[in-house]
Amino acid sequence: MRHHREARGRCVLVIALVALACGCSRRQPQETGKGGGSPPSASARELRSADSFAQVADRAERSRALFAEASRVFLHPRCLNCHPNGDTPHQGMDLSVHDPPVVRGPDDKGVVGVQCTSCHQDHNLELARVPGAPQWHLAPRPMAWVGKSPGAICEQMKDPSRNGGRTLAQIIEHNAHDPLVAWGWKPGHDREPAPGTQEQLGRLIAAWVETGAECPSEGARP
Repeated sequence: MRHHREARGRCVLVIALVALACGCSRRQPQETGKGGGSPPSASARELRSADSFAQVADRAERSRALFAEASRVFLHPRCLNCHPNGDTPHQGMDLSVHDPPVVRGPDDKGVVGVQCTSCHQDHNLELARVPGAPQWHLAPRPMAWVGKSPGAICEQMKDPSRNGGRTLAQIIEHNAHDPLVAWGWKPGHDREPAPGTQEQLGRLIAAWVETGAECPSEGARP
């Protein structure tokens, strides 16, 4: 029995030495992308900073990664609800149909007698549980995001025929400072806000433009 224990001990020692010589370890190597390492991960409520993508050496790959990170905001219900692919806005975290029933109307602000601003003021009404921000309205139909991938949203956002005629500089300004966009982080009444902050989103979009405004592949997900 003693001989068996000694033999087993020698086997364990040999295996450990072989693993050490091969560089084997329980620790997994840091995942890397094309042209450099990946930024650190972030929780569902956070956004990775634009600066954290500097380690992605390939410029085009970095641009795609920056937009993919920004798309975590675009694909959050706080944004999707007002970018529907039909005539009716959504609400809640499950993108349920707006209640009471409303329609976008000819200028995306409702119809006569039932306009968006009839209920949605320029600020949240906490007691009535009605969200609000300046110029509350739906995004035009060509700017619909519901059901789209980050790559599709990216191509749409760059296309003046589908982005309201905006330049890339105006897209940066819109995301970074528009008060209606800002509501996504101050939705009121215990609603879950969009990830990160509007300032972080603005910096991600600015860095995306600076690196060539490349779009993620169609199958890419944030």
